[in-house]
Order: sequence, then C-alpha cells, then structure tokens
Amino acid sequence: MAGLNRRAFLISSTAALAVSGMPALSFAQSATNGAAPTRGGTLNMLINPEPPVLVSIFQTTGPALVASSKVLEGLLAYDFDLRPKPQLATAWRTSPDGLKYIFTLRENVRWHDGLPFTSADVAFSIELLKSIHPRGRSTFANVTRVSTPDARTAVIELSKPAPYLLKALSAGESPIVPKHLYASGDPLTNPHNNAPVGTGPFRFKSWTRGANIVYERNPDYWDAGKPYIDALVLKVIPDAAARSAAFETGALDLGGENPVPLTDLPRLTQLPQLAVETRGYRFLEPLAEIDFNLQHPILKDLRVRQAIAHAINPQVVLRTVAYGYADLSPTPITPGSPYHDAKLAPYAFDTAAAEQLLDAAGYPRKAGGVRFSLTHDFLPYGDMYRRQADYVKSALAKVGIDVTVRSQDLPAFLKRVYADRQFDFSSIGVNTLFDPSVGVQRLYWSQNIRPGVPFSNAPHYSNAEVDRLLEAAAIETDESKRVALYQQFQQIVYRDLPILNLVAPRMVTLANRRVHNHTVSAQGLEGNLADVYLSA
Repeated sequence: MAGLNRRAFLISSTAALAVSGMPALSFAQSATNGAAPTRGGTLNMLINPEPPVLVSIFQTTGPALVASSKVLEGLLAYDFDLRPKPQLATAWRTSPDGLKYIFTLRENVRWHDGLPFTSADVAFSIELLKSIHPRGRSTFANVTRVSTPDARTAVIELSKPAPYLLKALSAGESPIVPKHLYASGDPLTNPHNNAPVGTGPFRFKSWTRGANIVYERNPDYWDAGKPYIDALVLKVIPDAAARSAAFETGALDLGGENPVPLTDLPRLTQLPQLAVETRGYRFLEPLAEIDFNLQHPILKDLRVRQAIAHAINPQVVLRTVAYGYADLSPTPITPGSPYHDAKLAPYAFDTAAAEQLLDAAGYPRKAGGVRFSLTHDFLPYGDMYRRQADYVKSALAKVGIDVTVRSQDLPAFLKRVYADRQFDFSSIGVNTLFDPSVGVQRLYWSQNIRPGVPFSNAPHYSNAEVDRLLEAAAIETDESKRVALYQQFQQIVYRDLPILNLVAPRMVTLANRRVHNHTVSAQGLEGNLADVYLSA
C-alpha cells in the first residue's frame, strides 16, 4: 500500500467495501447532467466538531476551514487535478525568474458590508497570513512584499522561488480578509473572526454555540445568479449515533471527512436516499500521527519514543482504528505524494524490543508491573482519534506504561497542546496538503515553534539539518532534486521520531441524493458551495 496512487486508491476503496460486505461506492450526484439548477431551499450540512472560530486566517482546524470558505474567498480555486482556477483573481502570470506572481483581480466585487474589494485587501491579507497563519510562516516565507500598482493588480514579490505558491491560494488555506476591518487591533481577537464579513456566496447570519451556524444567500455575489440555495446551516452534532440518525431521517443533507462512524457506512449507503463521494480530498492528504512533547522528562529520551513505536502495531491501527479506510504512512509525506519515501517501513511491532529499550532507558517495571505513567490527549475531531487513543492505552499497558486517556473539546485541546503545552503525547490528525512545503514543513521546522499557534511544531522539535533540507526543498525548482531533499528529510525525522506517523486516512463524504454539485473541485466541502442546488 505504500505506493498507492489516487486512481488505485479509488479502486482499492471500492474493493475494500465489497470485501467488507458493503456495496460498491455509489457516488453522490455532483453534476447537473444538463439540467438547470433549481433555486431555493436550505442545505443542512454537518460540521464536526464545532469550529473555534469562523475565519481561517489564523486557524487550520478542518471545521474552521469549512466554515470560513463559504464567506471568505481566496485568489484561486483548484480543479480535481490541482490546476488553478479563477476566484478573486481572474488572471495570473509568473515572471521568468520566478520571483514575481502578478494577479489581475476581479472587478466589481464588494465585501458583504458594501465596501469595494481591492488589491490593498490582498496585500494586507498575504502579510497577515505570513505572520499569524500556522502554515503561512513557511508558505509565504520568501515573500518580501505585495505591491499594488492599482486597485485591480496585486504583485507577490519573492526573495527566492516558491514552486508551490500557486497551489496555496485557496479560500480555506489563504483567505482574503477585509483590510478595513482587520487593520487595527489584534487580528487574533478580532470580533469578525466569529461573525465574518467576506466576498463569498454566503453571508454570516448567526452562530448558536453548540447547535448551528447559519449562513444566508449573498444576493450581490459577483458570480451572478449564484448561489442557488437560500440558506446554508452548519449543524453541530457531537454524538456519532445522532449524526447517523440525522442522515437517515433527512435532518442532515451533507457531511464530509467521514461524518459518521465507518462501521455505519455499509448500512447507510444501502438507503436509497444516500450516496458516498470519495473525491474532494486531494487538497488535504490527511495523516494520523502521535505527537510527543520533547520537553517531557521521560519522552525526551529517544529510546522511550522508540519503545512506544515498537509497542504500537500499525496494522491494528489500520484495521481496527481506521477500519481499513487508510494506507500505512510511516513518514510525514503520505503515499499519495510524489515526494513520499516508500523505502521507509513502519516501525516493527516488537514488544520485546520495546521492553529492552525501556529497561535501557532506566525505567524498569516496578511493583504491579508499571514502569511509569503518561497522559494521552486526542484530537476531538470525528471518532478515529478517540479509538486511536484507546488502542494506544491498551498497547502500552503491555510493556508497562500506564496511560490515562484525557478527553476535552476542541478549543481546550488546542489550548492545552499548542498554547499551554500541558501535554505528554497526543493522537492527532493533520492535513499534509498538496505540497510538503505547505503542509509538512510547519510540523518539523524549528522556526515554527510557535506557542499558541495550532497545528504548528507541537513537539518543539529542532534539528538544524532538517531545517536546511526543508528550506532548500521549499525553493528548489528542479523536481528530481526536490524529491531527493524530501527523502533525506523523511529519513532523519523517521530516526529522530519527534512524531510517530501511522496511517493516511481515506476520507468519504456522505450526501443525500437531492444535493447536487457539492463536490466540484479538489477542495471538496471546503469549497464555497456556490454551485450547490437541491432537487425536490
């Protein structure tokens, strides 16, 4: 499975479902088939868990990206092959030396409060992303300035090439925010983070915490006639069984990133009104991992981390945690990427080796067989990471490590791990995205040790050679050299083990068949849903 590509992924997904007794994937309707879109109606879409904020200018949590991209837009969108398409930019070109990206901006676009969108908003947003976005520090590291020759032109100027940049300008990843509302005060506490004002197809109406986020149609949207639906309601349903029931009864129309327990999918997809879609995740490339706090007095010892790696069976994670909807990925660059190093195998499941390493590290078994105790936090996003945490507790008990699993809501988890750093080790999922410079570098680069910034370098890992390789790969325009640099990087972090990488989950979207055109790009449900319409 290490070399599984996207086409093989779809084939193997269908085969896996057939083996498990589930019918072959019935793809959700996502094309008009020549029919005119129907206007009106309310789309009820799951958002799970509830996002901490509704603007992704400084957030990379999946729910925040989903919520943000309906109101705020990016310069570009992307087709299923990651080719750029116009959004707020209608045209773009790169200078011959690769140091300037010139964007022609869309005319007659207005913010939801009526003020005009201009190049000043683009320049301000790119600088803001560079300073406060978890991935922006590396994505826009080479940006020296954004010049604005006129209101309809923005020029991103670089000190060094950034071969990935044109793929990093989507609404969720790099939202353009209104300068007039963000230029003063602390952007992290701006009230518009919870009541966004954008240029997108939907306007913010209300947020009832713990229940729903309501967006209404923007009648002045620049893409005349869109959106087709009158309202979009993002529903918060924490309980997994309740989510499945909501799809059965029609209370939910749409949900992504494995919205129901995978064990429920065979039953739900036999219902005539429901269908599964597997496209729309190429932009994300998700990865399940275990992050170690390298400042912890026990876990800072490499031998202890290696022992934990040997005590965890990746095949069990694949089968019983991910229910087979994943590929093994012992490196931070997933098998779907051309930069993945397939030569690196998962750490061997070997409890004897784990015991020997723990003895050598000075942690013999005491009375009762326990060597030491740790607390394990898990990302409260879907159900997979709770299952992973429970398996970690069981697996480590067999080698004398007593683990307490701690649960909390998403804001509390993010604060504990990234701001307060009051954690030992955690089960977490990250999106490694369309390019390692954007999605992977932030996790290992020492310059991204940024307390308070979610999904940055949580272990506080620092290795000068890793920094050099990442920085060199980020500006390398020769693909073969870039592959070599990223393979060297993977080999080092595989040995240093600041993070134990486990599996690359395969995501599915569940939709009522009355929902059309929900997945029309590589962003999937992180797209703006301007094309969605409902049939009777």
